[in-house]
This record gives sequence, structure tokens and C-alpha cells, in this order.
Amino acid sequence: MRTLWAVAILLGLALGSAPATGLRPCTWFSLDKVNRKLAGQLVDFTHNHHHDNRFWSAALCAKRDMYVYLPPCYDSTRAYPGMLYLHGIAQDEASFQEVVQTIDCAMSGGRLPHMVIGIPDGSLRGVPTVFAAGSFYVNSRAGRFEDYIVQDVWGLLTQKFCIDPSPSRHILSGASMGGFGAFNLGIKYRENFKLVAGIFPPLHVRYLDCHGRYFANYDPNCLGIRERLAPYQAVGRFAGGLITIRESVLSRPLYGCWNGEAIQEIARENPYEMLDNYDVQPGQLQMWAGYGKKDQFNIDAQIEAFADKAKCRGLDLSVVCDPKGRHDTATGLRLFPSFCCWVSERLK
Repeated sequence: MRTLWAVAILLGLALGSAPATGLRPCTWFSLDKVNRKLAGQLVDFTHNHHHDNRFWSAALCAKRDMYVYLPPCYDSTRAYPGMLYLHGIAQDEASFQEVVQTIDCAMSGGRLPHMVIGIPDGSLRGVPTVFAAGSFYVNSRAGRFEDYIVQDVWGLLTQKFCIDPSPSRHILSGASMGGFGAFNLGIKYRENFKLVAGIFPPLHVRYLDCHGRYFANYDPNCLGIRERLAPYQAVGRFAGGLITIRESVLSRPLYGCWNGEAIQEIARENPYEMLDNYDVQPGQLQMWAGYGKKDQFNIDAQIEAFADKAKCRGLDLSVVCDPKGRHDTATGLRLFPSFCCWVSERLK
């Protein structure tokens, strides 16, 4: 949940040419050192710590990395709620070490129910890099990442750990791209997951106002929609506009050529449009979204548009806005207590 372009530059330069197989030349952090600070525990299914503990993904035909967080005093005879945490662009499973202490503290302090959390690697190449920023957890020309999450990752989590079988105790969550993935998969797999949460999730990826402007504030009386892809379209602006993230960085690895087929594929995966296309009914999903009003990707407008659509359909969506919030860690941490309250109420 760091400022994403800074992350993209740093990780892209550091790992852009790193191989996706074999042991990593160095580790991001000491797992033992992190676990000594936790009341719970991070379990290693990665090749980040001198041993290759990755699991096989049939969907991707490759080994993949994942951490599993076990709550304080984990008891293998007790059924726990299960949550998937999906990371953002230019990140991988190792980014969870930035927030694990906050989550662990909330659980040990009684502000968040004890649960088992799976943190899979959603990068395209098995390493975070700016040149292939992220899978968005969908099936695309880059790979079957949707199947990877709902079949391979969720399958491993439920087979190896004590997860309550009730879908009402299954949570899809994520930040930024991971929030998109949580809502996208939650809408598709309502029979398996009843709770969906995202911190600044892009929920209307074809957003425009009625004048064709992407960065315009949301106005329900002036809403358009993108009908074509433009590789140089700016979708993120940082440092007062000095750093710009273009559409091509996000979409080209997934959909390739800029043609009508690509925009149709994006429309099919767009949570805003999926509410209608999948005919989501009241009572099928409980959703939470938190965002900053000064989001550099204009995700505030996307969420506000999605919220209006959900309201019109009578859906259960809780929205929290930080008036001064941006697309960064500080905003995510300010939103986190609201997420804890929301989860706690629904897992009583």
C-alpha cells in the first residue's frame, strides 16, 4: 500500500530482470525476525528464505509463492474464518510484512476476530516489476490468475488449515489492484465468499465523466464511460503531475493490442458493470470500501460511482472516505480501524 509509482520504480529497477524460478538471490526480510514480533505466525510457502517452499499452481502451470498468517494461539481443532489478502500493483506476497504487525495487533487486542489469512503472489512473472505491473487476479492472455486464486490458493488454504466451511465466514480483501480483485472475484463467486473488502479499490475501470475526462470528480448527472483504449491515457498522477502512470502499463500485459476486443474484455471484468451483468441481488454479498478523497488514480470517483450503482440495486455496501486521504500507506492505516469494525460486526 505504498505510493505505488515509487514502489514501481524501486521494484522495477531492482527486480525487473530477476528470474521467476529458483531461489531468490536475497530475501526481502527475515521471517524469523518478523515472527518474533507477532502474537500469531507467518507460515512460509515461498522461496524467499533460503528454501523453496512454493506450492504448485495447476492454473498457472508453475510454482507460486504465498504466506499464510495464523492468528494468536492457533488451534487446529477449531474452525476459523478464512481471508484472502490480495496485494497491489508492482508488489508481491512479501508486501504483507508491511501490514502484518498492524493486523496481528488488532487480533491480539480483540479489535479483529481471529482468522487465517492467505497472502498469495499475484505478480505476473513471480517477481514484482513495473514492466508487468500486475495480474489484477483475472484470467487473461497473461495467465489464469482468477483460477489460480479461487482454485489453487483457496484450495491449499482450506486443505491445510482449519477454515470454517460457511461462506459467510469467508472474506476476500485487498488493497488497490488487490481490492479490484477482491470485488471482481467476490461478485463471480458469491457461493464461496460472502464478505468483500477493499482499500482504495478501482471499482469502475472504464470511468469517465460526460465530457470524456478521467480525472473529473464524480457527478451522477454527468457520467460517461470509456469505449476505447488509449495507450497514453493517464490513469495516475503523482508529485503534482510530474509522474504519470499510463493505461498501457496496466492493460497491455493483460489484453495486448488496443482494439475493440480488449475494451470488451475490460468491460466484462469491470466491477461496476459486473453488478448488472452478474445480476447481484440483495443479501448475496456484504461489501466494504475505503478510499481517500485525494486519490492520485481518481479512485474516489470510481468508488462513488460504484456506490450509487450498488445503492440502486439495494446492495449492502459500506463506504468510508478519508477527506485528506491519498493512495498511500498512511491513508490505508487510517481506514483500517473501520475495516476491523466492519469485519467484527459480520463475524459475530
